[in-house]
Amino acid sequence: MATASIAAAKVSKGLDYRTVWRWHFYAAMFCVPFVLYLAFTGTLFLFHPQVQQWLDRPYSHLSTVGPAASINDQVKAALAAEPGSNLHAYQLPLTPTSPAEILVGQGLKEFRVYVNPRTLEVLKIYDEDQRLDHFTLRLHGEMLIGNTGSYIVELAASWTVVMILTGLYLWWPRTSERFAGVFYPRLKQGQRIFWRDIHAVTGVYVSFFALFLLFSGLPWAKSWGSYLKLARRVGGRALISTDWTTSSAEEKAIRASYNNDPNAGPSVSRAEGTNNSVKGPMQGMDMSSMAGMDMSDGEHSDHAPRTMSRLAPANAYGAIDTMVATVAPLNLANPVLVSPPQKFGGNWTARSDALNRPLRANLVLDGKTGAIVSRTDFQSKNFIDRLVGIGIAAHEGALFGWVNQLVSLFTAVSLTTLSVSGLIMWWRRRPEGVLGAPPVIRRMRFSAPLIAIILFLSIYFPFLGGSIIFVALAEYFILRRIPATRQWLGLSAQAG
Repeated sequence: MATASIAAAKVSKGLDYRTVWRWHFYAAMFCVPFVLYLAFTGTLFLFHPQVQQWLDRPYSHLSTVGPAASINDQVKAALAAEPGSNLHAYQLPLTPTSPAEILVGQGLKEFRVYVNPRTLEVLKIYDEDQRLDHFTLRLHGEMLIGNTGSYIVELAASWTVVMILTGLYLWWPRTSERFAGVFYPRLKQGQRIFWRDIHAVTGVYVSFFALFLLFSGLPWAKSWGSYLKLARRVGGRALISTDWTTSSAEEKAIRASYNNDPNAGPSVSRAEGTNNSVKGPMQGMDMSSMAGMDMSDGEHSDHAPRTMSRLAPANAYGAIDTMVATVAPLNLANPVLVSPPQKFGGNWTARSDALNRPLRANLVLDGKTGAIVSRTDFQSKNFIDRLVGIGIAAHEGALFGWVNQLVSLFTAVSLTTLSVSGLIMWWRRRPEGVLGAPPVIRRMRFSAPLIAIILFLSIYFPFLGGSIIFVALAEYFILRRIPATRQWLGLSAQAG
């Protein structure tokens, strides 16, 4: 939200300056509410590991006196706590005094059951959908309204990129004398200069981090994530599972297939190449329906549904002790989950679901002996998946520990400061009775470089391209033809 004085000084120097200024203004008016929302909800998600650890503190200091029960008995205790459920995964205790966390499913629901390994007492049962990580992720990425919320967030993120790039163009110094008010604020020159400098300086320092967060968060978006999956199919990776999810609806569809319940939800066709994974116990697994396919071989069993039929015998998971005995000494990055095969006698799987994705590993275990059939580490993934995995780990604040969290917190606070200072500047200077857009003093200019940038961003962000076309048509055919609306929005009477 640049000021009129700056625009007047540069209108003859900066190519497309006033055009860029108007784009910056309108993008900011649309984006700022969403930026504030995403900064707040992103911060909640950022610190969910620490908050969850605090919530789990009543169960994290169990006695170590006496022998632990078998893993199979621990699983039986968890299944008894949720009658009719199937085993999805057993999570190895994080410390010697931690409970076993056992993930079981029933219909579209999934539960995390905390079991005391020595007494088999059920300490706590979480509905996974309401657990802090799942809830804050849906709050941040879907606004708790499913795919519609994901589309809105993606649209807002696309225009936020426009807002940041245009802001950098407007504020970046053309001469060395302009460093004041760009790289450091002038704090003693009145309210107008104060807010202008706070806005500009914050924008300059936060832009790189903000753009990184916006781009790294796109694989989660329903539309853009599907866009990326298409690129993976073109690259020949259609049957390899991804390590991220694009919607909570797909997670529920997967739960239905994992629980062998044909009436619980929609199936996911393998022919569609749907390979999203879910956050939580089934993360990193292929979302495709495996009906009628033998997925117990070493090549595919790490992508197979992890549940057996509800008609399974009482000791269906008896081999889990052998599997855990193989996995425990490997010291995989926590949390480590061991999951059963689709059918009796098939291969088991184990995996690290560490938030720091480069530390993850997936293992296929022989269903009879527990021997490692195959192991897949992060470095063996293709380039796109590794790039996305690193980006997501950094986005979640997990790539380089608490420093990553502090950098992300700085970005969220700076974006909030940027938004609030821009709103204050607009509110203080807006004319009476109009929105306060930068005035049009001549026909808007679109140079070849500016057109090229717009085309590139419109292709990279399909929602951005579609919304530009929609707004342009609405402006030309409707908004300009209503005098009151045209005046309030600051549009010229002529197209351009």
